[in-house]
Amino acid sequence: MAAFAVPAAAAPVRLMVLGDSLGAGYGLAPAQSFPARLAADLAAAGRPVEMLDASVSGDTSAGGVARLKDALNRHPDAVLVELGANDALRAIDPKITAANLDQIASRLDDAHIKYILLGMRAPSNWGRDYQTAFDAIYPRLAAAHHVPLYPFLLDGVALDPKLNQPDLLHPNAAGADLIARRLTPYVLRLLAAP
Repeated sequence: MAAFAVPAAAAPVRLMVLGDSLGAGYGLAPAQSFPARLAADLAAAGRPVEMLDASVSGDTSAGGVARLKDALNRHPDAVLVELGANDALRAIDPKITAANLDQIASRLDDAHIKYILLGMRAPSNWGRDYQTAFDAIYPRLAAAHHVPLYPFLLDGVALDPKLNQPDLLHPNAAGADLIARRLTPYVLRLLAAP
């Protein structure tokens, strides 16, 4: 009787969220954050991941640049770049935000790490010119770096009192769950890409 080797189970993909309070799950129990819900959705779809948290509440794109080296030392296989919301809330010049996100994208390119840009939109209170300039950052960078774009992280969630905490800035558990559900197909495509 011939012996057959049983293949070892593949290690889960190391998926990192490089983000701000949205990625950190501000105001939520750890299991309620969108990264935790996303990990559960991916596992249910047959793609278990080890979720690496590299999100800091209050962080801007500049903060993401500053901590990128340490984040990459954790050896992620794929990254969700979730930065820019605080830049928009603070009316940071969109050119600065774009340059910071471009630097992050370039370093991920150089490290041959797959990633998705998670788009953000500016609030309307800074005026139409600011909003137009800011909202154009993510599609332009995704095209320049030939990477997937999730157009607006808070799509269907932003400003909905039923899906947000009282500040109307941070998703509640139901909002985080919706974000994860909508993001899951994008991440599955990213993980399947060569």
